Amino acid sequence: MSGQGGQDAKFFQRGKIQEFRAELHAAESKDKKFQKRKIVLKKIVANITMGNDMSALFTDVVNCLAIPSLEIKKMVYLFLVSYGRAKADQIHLVIPSFLQDCSDRNPLIRALAIRTMSYIPIPVVLESLTDQLRHCLKDRDPYVRKTAAICVAKLYTADPRKAERGGFVEMLRDLMLDTNATVVSNAVAALSEIGDRQDGVIFKLNLTVANKLLAALPESSEWGQIYILDSLLRYVPEKHEDAELMAERVIVQLQHANSAVVLTTIKILLYLMNYMENRRLIDYICKKMGPPLVTLLSSGPEVQYVALRNILLIIQRRPSVLKNDVKVFFCKYNDPIYVKLAKLEIMYRLAREENAREVLAELQEYASEVDVDFVRKAVRSIGRLAIKVQPAADSCIQALLNLVETKVSYVVQEAVIVIKDIFRRYPGKYEGIIPTLCEHLDVLDEPESKAAMIWIVGQFANRIDNADDLMDDLTYNFLDEPTEVQLALLTAAVKLFIFKAQSDTSKALVHKVLKWATEEVDNPDLRDRGFIYWRLLAINPAVAGEVVLAEKPAITTDADRMDRGALDQLLLHTGTLGSIYHKNPETFIRNATGKALADSPALNAFSRQVIVPITRNNLPPSAINIPGPGPPGPRKPEPAAPIDTAALPPRPPPTSGSSSVLIDTSGTSEHETTEDGDGEAEDEFAPTPTASADPYENLDNAFGGYLADEPRPQMNDLLFRAF
Repeated sequence: MSGQGGQDAKFFQRGKIQEFRAELHAAESKDKKFQKRKIVLKKIVANITMGNDMSALFTDVVNCLAIPSLEIKKMVYLFLVSYGRAKADQIHLVIPSFLQDCSDRNPLIRALAIRTMSYIPIPVVLESLTDQLRHCLKDRDPYVRKTAAICVAKLYTADPRKAERGGFVEMLRDLMLDTNATVVSNAVAALSEIGDRQDGVIFKLNLTVANKLLAALPESSEWGQIYILDSLLRYVPEKHEDAELMAERVIVQLQHANSAVVLTTIKILLYLMNYMENRRLIDYICKKMGPPLVTLLSSGPEVQYVALRNILLIIQRRPSVLKNDVKVFFCKYNDPIYVKLAKLEIMYRLAREENAREVLAELQEYASEVDVDFVRKAVRSIGRLAIKVQPAADSCIQALLNLVETKVSYVVQEAVIVIKDIFRRYPGKYEGIIPTLCEHLDVLDEPESKAAMIWIVGQFANRIDNADDLMDDLTYNFLDEPTEVQLALLTAAVKLFIFKAQSDTSKALVHKVLKWATEEVDNPDLRDRGFIYWRLLAINPAVAGEVVLAEKPAITTDADRMDRGALDQLLLHTGTLGSIYHKNPETFIRNATGKALADSPALNAFSRQVIVPITRNNLPPSAINIPGPGPPGPRKPEPAAPIDTAALPPRPPPTSGSSSVLIDTSGTSEHETTEDGDGEAEDEFAPTPTASADPYENLDNAFGGYLADEPRPQMNDLLFRAF
């Protein structure tokens, strides 16, 4: 192969249209075995690959289709894929050759012809494609059938209504029962692609067909296995036993060498666990999922990052999967920064009382690294560890004080920020370290750290002897400070006045700050807050004290967890871009359809309290009703008739139980939900109302707070209803 590749390299030279045309004409004579034309066509294809426009040779290249050579046909068809759409006025010249090749004795040529036609979404080609595609879907050769299955998806993309009216979706459904595993996997891939469109069919499986797909799994290629496994998300177990039996059949795929197969298998297992009640089996599955995830971390940094982003989701839902493997996520010196940051977040998630000492020692080590961003995250993680694991709080505070003593600017600033939160988490316990912090006021030059220190000074002004002097220095450049710092200074000045109402310095200070805030500042938030404080102090200082110094709720780690409904929904996208961005695909991929757990008698009760329904676009009101799977044979769709939807009675809910229906092509999808799990984190996920205007605005940060998905209304649907 390498020798052939070296020989073909000479064709990658820019050529002229006239030269190629002349060579093609000259090759028509004395060209035994068509070697000259092969060489010219290779040069043309090489120029297309390099981005040179060869469309002027359309007629000359098309004439080569009559040559009985598979290699030449491949190159001509490649040329047509590149320029067929642009040469719509000349494409009729190729149609006879297409039709002839679709009936060729060689299955490779039949498949090549039907594949090329599907790449040219022009009405005249699609019209010819329809009949040929119907024959190829029933071809005696599995290679042709598997190629035709993918062509149906392309036809659906070009003209959904033609594909539905022609019964091609139904024929794809029948191919899922084919005896050849490759044909089955390609049919599933095509149906999945169609089903993922917002205006496409709703592709669902019943237990019988799901079991047939699992039977084809061992004989399929790696990508075929991924498509088949992914399609199992479209099966909704009606009984706990069905989900448990299917999980036992799927779990063997965790031993696969392909990382994509492993991640897809984990996705299916996480999905099926939502419908199980056997606690022992759930624990066993969680235990089996850990080693494959750890193995992924021995791959290259890109695969590692994908695995880490997925692990971050998985351990929030099923902490037992990796609860004893925190050491695996300790950073290596040569890890890229994006891998280190992802590992850092997972270390924090897995931290508990038993391993807190090891995690803290590792974080202290990271705080002395040279990468500034990594050090900042490490210092902040020490503070978060103190808040999360109470027995480790003393050690974390001591570690933070040691870091403050280094007097490294960015280290001190991050330490001050997290210490402020620790004060709120453990009120009245660590205030003794305030003098140490006050000694490093001059180091603080970033808004967040400065605002944190000002909050500390104001909140504990009654315990800081020189609080009024510190505040006087901090307010010196009030008008030049960022808004965040100005707001903190305003509140701290009022607190200082309430604590030390008899002090002339505090009186003058609060009057000066209030005057600045209300008269010389343009920011409306700052100005309004200044007016509120001023009127409170003027009318009743005692009430002002109760308001400003009101007891604050202790900080907890609940804000670090993703909303349960959003988490269950994102886990259905494990191994995809959605799991890396921590966003649902419909938020960043046009026309993508969302996924959610579907309700059924087997679904865990807790999940029904955090349902996140999915909305699909309504399609024009014309329908073709198609029965469930049966013996393969021609099916004639009934003519569509307009329906007066206003006169129809309410649609009844779908009945439970085993259904013979495979696919639903309704314009609206079934009311789908997300589930709780029977995981260890069950108690952590109390049902919470979801009320965010933009449910994903903060999900693009691996370390930021997670907001809930906003529920959206959704209609029930009828099974296999094509518009």
